[in-house]
Amino acid sequence: MAIVLILASSSLYVIQETEKAVKLRFGRLVETNIEPGLHFKIPLAEKVRKFEARVLTLDAEPASFFTIEKKRLIVDAFSKWRIADVDTYYRATGGNEAVAHDRLASRVNDGLRNQFGARTLHEVVSGERDQLMTHLTENLNTTVRDSLGIEVVDVRVKGIDLPPEVSEQVYRRMKAEREKEARELRSKGAEQAEKIRADADRQRTILVANAYRDAEQTRGLGDAQATATYAGAYQKDAEFYAFVRSLNAYKEAFANKGDMMLVDPESDFFRYLGSQDGK
Repeated sequence: MAIVLILASSSLYVIQETEKAVKLRFGRLVETNIEPGLHFKIPLAEKVRKFEARVLTLDAEPASFFTIEKKRLIVDAFSKWRIADVDTYYRATGGNEAVAHDRLASRVNDGLRNQFGARTLHEVVSGERDQLMTHLTENLNTTVRDSLGIEVVDVRVKGIDLPPEVSEQVYRRMKAEREKEARELRSKGAEQAEKIRADADRQRTILVANAYRDAEQTRGLGDAQATATYAGAYQKDAEFYAFVRSLNAYKEAFANKGDMMLVDPESDFFRYLGSQDGK
């Protein structure tokens, strides 16, 4: 019973939906494109090799390419691929996925070099990037299907960078342009500031002049009204006007007790102190 189970387990094998397989008999390929399901093989004489049938990713190392303008770029790309013909795939790579990656990477780099070499920097960065990838995928499939038995589903560029020495030059040029733009903006700002400051000074001068004019006019009107008031009071009673002015003079002269003043008692200053009628 045990022998039967061992023979059955070594004679039967299963191919999953996500797998492709080939059958070898004493190392010679005898069957390819085996359908998914349960299958039979001759124990010890036959061997089954299984491969991944789903889409695989080739993430190659960044490579250097030149544009039509002879500008060097560092391009980081990846590819999506799957086995299209397991017979051709096995014969070309021996079923070794690493070998398939190496050979596909070489063809992808050649395709990128051709596509970049026929376009300008602007076209590969933004203008025709999608078109470039489409052409590259189509061109790859015309060769790798027959030579490697695989299908390239898509090729995409992850990043496009300038070489370090070129990046430094671009950085310096961008810095110089920004500094020039900053100087121009500062110059325009200083010019606007001078205009605003000059206009403010002009308005201030006008306001001060107008205020001084109005103040002088008001002061003149006040002085005129005071003079008219004094004149009217003098005309009504000259003696009383003189008496009031003398009292104001006494008040101001004797306001500070520490002051000393030498005046002739017979002078007009004391005329109302000696007599109420000022005689």
